[in-house]
Amino acid sequence: MTTSSSERGVSLGMPELPAPAYPDDVRARLEADAREVIARYPDSRSALLPLLHLVQAEEGHVTRTGMRFCADMLDLTTAEVTAVATFYTMYRRKASGDYQVGVCTNTLCAVMGGDAIFETLQEHLGVGNGETTDDGKVTLEHIECNAACDYAPVVMVNWEFFDNQTPGSAKRLVDDLRADRPVQPTRGARLCTFKETARILAGFPDERPGAVEEGGSAGPASLVGLRLARGEAAPARVVHPRGGPHDDPQDRVHEPSPAEHLSSHDAPQETSASDPAHPAGPTAEEGE
Repeated sequence: MTTSSSERGVSLGMPELPAPAYPDDVRARLEADAREVIARYPDSRSALLPLLHLVQAEEGHVTRTGMRFCADMLDLTTAEVTAVATFYTMYRRKASGDYQVGVCTNTLCAVMGGDAIFETLQEHLGVGNGETTDDGKVTLEHIECNAACDYAPVVMVNWEFFDNQTPGSAKRLVDDLRADRPVQPTRGARLCTFKETARILAGFPDERPGAVEEGGSAGPASLVGLRLARGEAAPARVVHPRGGPHDDPQDRVHEPSPAEHLSSHDAPQETSASDPAHPAGPTAEEGE
């Protein structure tokens, strides 16, 4: 005796319909941009990554329509495009906010307070990981290492650095973003929206006056080793996490003297060596 799929509790469902096409005017504009991108590469399929940024700049995330467009332009299957779009975390698969606020929770940032910052922002914004505030301004996520360990804990907004953060400074940061107040990264150009960032990542010029000149580079703490190797003795300065009228003195970063360590993760911590109440004592031999 056989049983039907419905009797077994299995729902086969309807096959997914093909992705809708862009409106004619949108497609014509995107095709012109896409051809400009494709022309930069000897093999057209090499243009897939910037084209995914291009369609993300159109809708704020990579939709099925966007993936169909990329496949059409590059003579690929939608499966090939989907495989790439789902592999890289920079491509969003659902609608996101104007500002992607990523809190690094990898090892060093977590130890220095990244986990506390992430938990504080979840409670403050009322959202979970990968979720967006009701006003559509901020999407919160935890992110992996962004190679800024010497400024831990780090928060990134649309891939721009906000170094040496605290729960308090991170709360002020997202409040400023939601209130449309100007926000300046620690290193790098002034912020633009996620869609604008995606278009720049697609390879198109940043047309904001002065933005290119504001572009960031390695911070002083990152270059200490290089300067020492060159025989330069001038100490680096730990960068303040935020500035301006909303600054909280309790969140200010310690300014080191030349004799002290120069990066945030070298800040003095209470350890067995520094805390008389918890002396380390001699190490006992096994069995003692």
